[in-house]
Order: sequence, then structure tokens, then C-alpha cells
Amino acid sequence: MNKFVAKAASALCTLGLGVVLATAVNAAADRDAIIERIKPHGQICIQGDDTCGTPAAAAAATTSAGRSGADIYNRSCAACHASGILGSPKFGDGAMTARLNDHGMDGLMANAINGINAMPPRGTCNDCSDDEIQSTIQYMLDND
Repeated sequence: MNKFVAKAASALCTLGLGVVLATAVNAAADRDAIIERIKPHGQICIQGDDTCGTPAAAAAATTSAGRSGADIYNRSCAACHASGILGSPKFGDGAMTARLNDHGMDGLMANAINGINAMPPRGTCNDCSDDEIQSTIQYMLDND
């Protein structure tokens, strides 16, 4: 009986050690997944701080994306302009052309950049350049 108890104890210890090792491996994998999920999506740079790179590199990365007016409209503008909510010119119903006739392209650009009525400055595209805003306005005019 002693041999049986010894073998059983040995088997239980081996099994227990295997469970502990498997748990440790899973815990490490879970830890890596958690770190990946909670890592920052960006960083804040303070002017003069060299750790963030040069402003020119950041600007080049933003403008090199090559976003079209249609892309920006669909991502940032359609939420309001598709339905004409809060008096925004409704996409495709002639309201943008009417505003172009009243204010000109410079007026439309000024409103888009500075905001007007319920529209915040630059709409909801804070990272859009002036050229991208103009191409988005042109996209809206072309489809008006």
C-alpha cells in the first residue's frame, strides 16, 4: 500500500505542477493581452519637447494620409449634413450651392474652419488641414 500511496502522491504532485505551470503561462498571455488593450493610442507633445519628434514630421504624417473629400465627409461630416440636423446644409439638396452663391468659397471655408451656429470649428475633423477642408467642401458642392 505504501508504494501505491507514493505513486499516487507523485502523480498528484506532477499533475498539480502541470496545472500551476499552465496557469502561469496563461497568466503571462493574459497579462500581455491586457497591456496591449490598455496601451495609449497616441501621445501628447508639448512644444519644445524633443521626445515627440519634430513638428514637421507630425504634420507630414497627417497630410501624407491623402484623405479625399469623400473620405472626410463620410467620417466627419455625414452625421449632421446627411440629415440637415440643426440647420446644417443637407447633402445633395442644393443648400451648399445656395450658400456658395451667398458667401463664396472664402465664406464657406471661413465657416468650416471657424465654425458656425451649432457646427464647431473644423466640424468634427480637428486633424484636417485647410486643403482637406476645402476638398471636402468641394465634394459636397459637386454632389449638391
